Amino acid sequence: MAPRECRRDPLPASPPVPGAESTDAAPLEDPALLRRLLRAKDHMDAASHEAWPVRRLAAVSGASEAHFARSFKRAFGIPPHRYLLTRRIEQANALLRDTDLSITDIAFATGWESVGTFGRIFRDINGQSPSAVRQAARAATPHCLARVPACVLKAAQRPDLKIAVLEKRRRAAEGTVPPSTKEVI
Repeated sequence: MAPRECRRDPLPASPPVPGAESTDAAPLEDPALLRRLLRAKDHMDAASHEAWPVRRLAAVSGASEAHFARSFKRAFGIPPHRYLLTRRIEQANALLRDTDLSITDIAFATGWESVGTFGRIFRDINGQSPSAVRQAARAATPHCLARVPACVLKAAQRPDLKIAVLEKRRRAAEGTVPPSTKEVI
């Protein structure tokens, strides 16, 4: 293992301000940590239907739970749970669009333990129920979508989870939710 290189800043570091977390806003600069975070992210991508608690992801990346959660958010912009949620909803959208599987089968295939929870979270994120999304996808002209690569469709239909689902639900009840999902026509 190579020794760590010590970098010197041109100005002396100012003392930390209590309550300020400036390190969370700074990008990660440790390439070894980034590789380990990518390893955990790749595991989630490969098996998004599995349960991925922070403890398991931290073990994959070789970091403590708290350090992993902070570092993941700094590296990728969203917490690990929200990233996994994004992947599950993305996969559910693809299955609704491309297969004739029942909504129950899609819920379980994408890692949900309850069809009710799947439907509620799906509606909160997409603004429509899974059956409405399926109907809209079937009503779209199939010959146009057939020429678009699946990876492009997934990216275009990826949910935008800048805020937590529960926060979005609270704001919707108050009538202060800005549109956070991209509409794909």
